[in-house]
Amino acid sequence: MSDDPLYVGADVASGSWVAVAFDAEGFDHATVFAEVGDLWLEYEERADRILLDVPIGLVEDGSTERTCDRLAREVLGPRRRAVFTPPVREATRKRRYPAAKRVNERKSGKSLTKQAFAISDDIAAVDELLQELPEARDVVAEAHPEVCFRAFAGEPLHYSKRTAAGYAERMRTLAEFDRDAPPVVQSAAEATGGEDVGVDDVLDAVVLGYTARPGPGDLRTLPSEPERDPTDLPMRMVYRAAGSLRDDPK
Repeated sequence: MSDDPLYVGADVASGSWVAVAFDAEGFDHATVFAEVGDLWLEYEERADRILLDVPIGLVEDGSTERTCDRLAREVLGPRRRAVFTPPVREATRKRRYPAAKRVNERKSGKSLTKQAFAISDDIAAVDELLQELPEARDVVAEAHPEVCFRAFAGEPLHYSKRTAAGYAERMRTLAEFDRDAPPVVQSAAEATGGEDVGVDDVLDAVVLGYTARPGPGDLRTLPSEPERDPTDLPMRMVYRAAGSLRDDPK
């Protein structure tokens, strides 16, 4: 096995993590992990950067509106509904929706969507990993696939990733960013073909992997100077672009 550093993008889908890894030369491999802890154990020795598509840096009480979520909605335009407000930290530890909803309402004064609750277990698992293993904080960061596609495209996308038009729009965006992207997507899809993941999940993991690896543009964040949660985790979304997607609010 090569000792070259890896750059990994991972999308959570149906309770599993689709991971696409690049080295400095290009696509290395794709695989599926049952738990984020398994993913970390696989890559902790080699990964320079791991981008995950779940919220990192959680509000504990008061307003649940993270600045990065608000800015992401602004830059996504027609795709703004792809960004949801994550639960407060305590709510992510609840196993049942009614209990999580009550905690979120008590802590933040706002309700909790079922979409947000659906990946609460994954949010909590990543949060616990970063609390228990401080060394992971230098490697693991949050990135939203739709924001990454938006950055590569240079303009807001128009169609849902689950439609034929949305698939074509994202494939075109990836191919314009890197002409080798179509065979990368095909290789990643073939490598994960026996698992319960969709082609849209593969596309999301691929765009996160491209964002993680060194390439055109600079690694940037929404916002450029992120706030930190009570455990000192930055509340930010990473993307790659030649320039900022927007001017930060004053």
